[in-house]
Amino acid sequence: MSTTNPTKVAIIDDHVLVRHALISMIESSGDFKVVYHCSNGQDFIDDVKRMTRPDVILLDISMPVMSGYDTAQWLYENQPEIAIIILSGHDSEHNQLRLLKYGIRGFVRKDAPPEEIKAAIQTATQTDFYYSNSATSRFVNLLRNPDGGQQELQKKLLSDTEFAFMKLICTELTYKGIAKEMGLNPRSIDTLRDHLFMKMDVQSRIGLAMVSVRNGIVNFFDAQFLRYS
Repeated sequence: MSTTNPTKVAIIDDHVLVRHALISMIESSGDFKVVYHCSNGQDFIDDVKRMTRPDVILLDISMPVMSGYDTAQWLYENQPEIAIIILSGHDSEHNQLRLLKYGIRGFVRKDAPPEEIKAAIQTATQTDFYYSNSATSRFVNLLRNPDGGQQELQKKLLSDTEFAFMKLICTELTYKGIAKEMGLNPRSIDTLRDHLFMKMDVQSRIGLAMVSVRNGIVNFFDAQFLRYS
């Protein structure tokens, strides 16, 4: 069933085949129209002034040039009226909790059926929150339990300092170099590292780096693994 005022959708994903498959699927009913697609957040920002403004953005997390995290933050600060749905293979709690800070309207896995993706788009345009049926029950319980959930949110959510450290951990910088890059003293970096070891339940820098990659904090192909420990 088609409509004279279809919901306008943009797709930001670095996989060309994924984008084109999504376009065909989304436009099949006539209720949605893909008005723009690109491979990373920076391309979107460069084109935003001359494009038809979308109602909803389907946003990947792990992309080169500008990640989904940075894109979501930019949209939150500059185009908050555009609804954002995270469409990714990364569905960890760390991803989802951090992205909630930027007003995300929903999370859907890339392998979700077409009906679920369309439902997410429809829900987001109604200013509601959509969460994939494949989501972990633990995370859903956090949203439904404001008392016990607050403590768990605080435990899982990365601060801006922790997030910056998790990105730098995947470079060839030594801990001393990371301290200099972040403007902290080496002792503070040691404390931050040990805290994250406990928080992420790992025992080494490699462990933290793999958490960063697995959760889309850095793109695997951009991570400059690790000569130093």
